[in-house]
Parts: sequence; C-alpha cells; structure tokens
Amino acid sequence: MAEVLSQTEVESLLAALDPDGSGGGPAKPAMRQAHSDHHSQISLYDFKRPERVSKEQMRAIQGLHEGFSREFGASLSGMLRTIVECKLISVDQLTYSEFVFSLENPTCFNLLESTYLQGHMILDLNPSIIFPILDRMLGGGRNSKVNFPNRALTEIELKLVSRITSLAITALENTWINLCYLDLKVSQIESNPQLVQIVPPNEVIVLVSFELTMGEMRGIMNFCIPFNTIEPLSSKLSSDSWSAYKSRIISPEEQLDIETNISRTKVELVAELTTVKLSANDLMGLSVGDVIMTEQEVSDGLTLLIEGKPFFSGAPGTLKGHKAVQVGQPITRARDILKQKKDPEFARPTESVRKHR
Repeated sequence: MAEVLSQTEVESLLAALDPDGSGGGPAKPAMRQAHSDHHSQISLYDFKRPERVSKEQMRAIQGLHEGFSREFGASLSGMLRTIVECKLISVDQLTYSEFVFSLENPTCFNLLESTYLQGHMILDLNPSIIFPILDRMLGGGRNSKVNFPNRALTEIELKLVSRITSLAITALENTWINLCYLDLKVSQIESNPQLVQIVPPNEVIVLVSFELTMGEMRGIMNFCIPFNTIEPLSSKLSSDSWSAYKSRIISPEEQLDIETNISRTKVELVAELTTVKLSANDLMGLSVGDVIMTEQEVSDGLTLLIEGKPFFSGAPGTLKGHKAVQVGQPITRARDILKQKKDPEFARPTESVRKHR
C-alpha cells in the first residue's frame, strides 16, 4: 500500500521545490492567495465592444420580446395550420460586423424601416426554417427529411415570405406599442447580408434571437436593433414602471368620471394684446390718456393664454355691449414641434389613447 504523506511533509516538499529557499515555505501560499484575490477584483473590458446598453435595459428588451414570441408563434401557427413554436433564446449586444459575419449566406435578410424612429432594423430568417415553411405553404410538409436547396429565394418565394414578415411586423408593432408606434415596413430584402451596411461595423447593436420549430424542423430568426435607433427610448426601457403587458385599460365609467372632473376645472384665460418694451423713465412718465405705440398691426389679432401658455389666436370685439374675444386657430408652439421630432410616441398616439378620443 502506498504511504500517505501528512500535511507537514507536503509543505516541506513544496518548500524544497521553491527556488527562493526553504525559509519562505509557509508564507508563499498566503502571498499567492493575496495575489489571487488582487486579480479577482479586475474585470476585463474590450474597448472594441463597448456595453452601451445597461443590464436593466437588456432585461426590459428580453421581457418585451418574450411577448412577441408568443404572439408571432400563434399567428404563424394559424396561417400554416400547424403548430409552430417561437422561443426566445438570447438577447445580446455585439457589434454590427460580428452580427453580419455570424449569418449564413444566402439568407433572408429583411431591412425594416420605422416611420417614427431614425435608422433601420433587421429581421433575418434562416433558410433552414424558411424553406420548410414555404414547402408547407405550397402544400407540402409531409416529408420532414427533405434536403432544401442552398440558394437565394426566388421572386415567388419572396412574395410568400412577405406574408411571414407581415405577421412578424404586426406582432412587433403590438409589442412595442407601449414604448412607441413603430409603423414598420420592409424597405429592402437581400440574400447576402454583407451587402447591407446600415450602421458602421463597430456600432453596437442589440441582437434578439428566436428559435422557430415546426415539427422536426428548426431554424433561427434574428431581430437586430441598432443602439442609435432605440437610443431615444433608453429612458423608457430603464424605467421601473415599464411593462409590456401590465398596462391598465381604463373603463368607460372611469373615463367619464375623469372627463367630468376635468371639464369642471377652472383655468385662467388671458387675452394678450401685444408686448412693448419701455424704459424705466418712460414708464414713470406715463399718465392717464397717454398712447403707447406698438409694432403690431390691428389685423394681427390677439393671443389667448391659458394658464400663462399661448394656445389660441383671437380677435377682439363686442357682444351685447360687452368686450369679447373670438377664439381662433390653435397656435403651434416650437416646443411641440421639437417634442414631436424627438419623441416618437408623441408623434403617433397609442391605440388606447386613440380609442378614448
């Protein structure tokens, strides 16, 4: 039987092997432990792949597209008359070049354009699942072991694929409605993903990957979101109150109660004739009957201020012997125009708001 060494004998052997001599035997493990603890506090950071999307925002995007996967899977199953499972498998942030070189060639590369967001998005459908779906749409799908061609889609096949992308776009718009109104449309379809350059190669993108399963056939569907496209919505994605499926729908009774209470609220309405700049000496010299000259024409009308903010134009007049103001057209304020350009949600009201109007 082999002899078992004690702990003291093991430390003596290690000290003899130490090049610094035997005197530093007991201290070396402690030094190595301190050295290891020092390096354990250092985290690697790749400056070529900056993490511009926070973990909270990544969790929000993940929760958002989990709902999309359920809705899109149900819609696709209804269209194909068979069970199609759509499962969210990963949400990552990487550079655009890494995303493009990870795709197959040829593939079904759909470039999506939003009316209310700057930039483009990408919906990539893997040929390993697109061809089985097309086969099913054309009456096949019985033999699950058919070898599908490695080529680009034909014009007829692209027309059929447009039905699939339409379902995906509808599901995306319904899922994103609490963040902004997307109004997506397919602007370009390519088979070679390297021919499309929507952002610089080192630009950070959020890649949402789904697995589509139809019988024994499986394939990947990728949804690429450049960071500069969703950067205006970053504050909404990081909000604690954000939720894709917990938005409360107001009842007709509550809506009527709110409208009744708001209609009884009193606000201050001021008709502003004009504004004039006077010096302190001129102001002190004013007396009853003096006339102040202004640069505003009589035909320019008045400005109606509600709670100190301009809302309508007006015209002065009389009604039954009393001074009156006729309300004119609404005034378009510069802040509203800027807000409309910066905030996509302000540009297009959500479905719930449109229904209540």
